Amino acid sequence: MFLIVAKYLIPKGYRGMAVFPFVVVKYGFDKTNGTFVNHEKIHLRQQLEMLILPFFIWYFLEYLIRLIQYKNKDLAYRNISFEREAYSNEADHNYLKNRSFFQFLKYITLK
Repeated sequence: MFLIVAKYLIPKGYRGMAVFPFVVVKYGFDKTNGTFVNHEKIHLRQQLEMLILPFFIWYFLEYLIRLIQYKNKDLAYRNISFEREAYSNEADHNYLKNRSFFQFLKYITLK
């Protein structure tokens, strides 16, 4: 994983993004935010297990489905299965050590 600070690469309203093998953050102080970095590392693992390109296709299609479902871009983003997994486990710094393959599938259905 390579951590890069690049303020102008991050879309407005976001603080960072993961594009294997990089984690790009908007602000330098986020490089030391363990929970934030762990969230992005979860995305890197998701990308790896889906062979990167299919991850982004799935991510975009699921976002569109959630946008139709919720009619709200923030709710749509928060309910993408990849994001739900990352947000649910970002504070557990051992999560990736014990995570099984394709765990995001548990987050597809809403409860």
